[in-house]
Amino acid sequence: MRQPIHTVYGGAHLFRAETAAKLGALARAAFAEVAPDAASLARAFELPEGLASKLFPRVVAKLAAEPVEDFRIDFEDGFGPRPPQEEDEQAVRCAAELGRGHERAALPPFIGIRVKSFAPETRDRAARTLELSLTTLVEACRGALPSGFVVTIPKISTEGEVADACDHCDALERRLALASGALRLELMVETPRAIIGADGRFALPGLVAAARGRCRGAHFGSYDYTASLGVAAAHQSMTHPACDFARHVMQVSLAGSGVQLSDGATNVLPVAPHRGSELSLAQQEENRASILAAHRLHFANVTDSLVRGLDQGWDLHPAQIASRVVAVQAFFLRSFEASAERLRTFVDRAARASLSGGVFDDAATGQGLLAFFLRALASGAVTEEEVAAGTGLRREELALRSFPRIIAARS
Repeated sequence: MRQPIHTVYGGAHLFRAETAAKLGALARAAFAEVAPDAASLARAFELPEGLASKLFPRVVAKLAAEPVEDFRIDFEDGFGPRPPQEEDEQAVRCAAELGRGHERAALPPFIGIRVKSFAPETRDRAARTLELSLTTLVEACRGALPSGFVVTIPKISTEGEVADACDHCDALERRLALASGALRLELMVETPRAIIGADGRFALPGLVAAARGRCRGAHFGSYDYTASLGVAAAHQSMTHPACDFARHVMQVSLAGSGVQLSDGATNVLPVAPHRGSELSLAQQEENRASILAAHRLHFANVTDSLVRGLDQGWDLHPAQIASRVVAVQAFFLRSFEASAERLRTFVDRAARASLSGGVFDDAATGQGLLAFFLRALASGAVTEEEVAAGTGLRREELALRSFPRIIAARS
């Protein structure tokens, strides 16, 4: 199943059917400001000029066609504690807007809501928002759900919280005549107990099992996680060593499970520190420097996530959509040609070894190279035609997703 490169979060009180389109327009404007041409792109993100020349038209095309891949209507941190009646009203309103966007084909490929935690203190509020949202949404969509719809459950600490959320999903599916399992969940990994349980074991396999087949993804929340460990606010970041440990545990404990992993967000936003129509030259320069520094930080964090094998992350501001697209496409284009040549050679050498009765014992490297191109395809950074031309692999071979199976088929 396709995995989006990001999830864009927005407070529920701000959501409208046209939100994704408006965010896309803002992302295009932010990109045009920081990189109006390939030469500017090279300078802004410190890229080689040749790479920037290849990258620029691809980024422009992506931001024009599909800038927002996944959007989460947030009733938690982005919404905050509000009077019960207000959250009720917003839950119904947002669901109606979702239905309007669905009818107009204005929604991104993936979309959903994030309710409050199913911990005891907010459980009833989370359940009520979920019920109001789903009831209104299913009615607005004439008995269905938008494609790619998901419910995100934050700050999970126990299997009981996940099971409780699933019980509510079961009941809603029966009442709304939805197919069993139609409501998919994403689990937010934001507490130490979501990493290591009270019994000292990795907690995530149990949390996913408690979702009873509903879990589509596990998303890391670096700031809540580091705060819960007592890390000072000034040092909370995606690159803190505590986050390294948590992400490694997520990867190791959920490897091969089919659960999609997402990294967290960069909370330094590319916004101007000075506002107004009559800014001094010094203030204008400070604005430009601040925005550019934030873009570069986000670019670096996204690249770091990709190096770690985490192909998705959160974006908190529309301008970050632009720097994420730049980072994702640069990551794959930077080593595309060299990796393609290596994979072509590996496939040819392995096939000849098999045909001659020889031994080829480096299949893991071949699988790693294949995985690079599968990730590049999934991100939209390259096309199947480009991969075929570079690696010599046909579409049906890529569909096998396995280096040994490709070699066996060729032999």
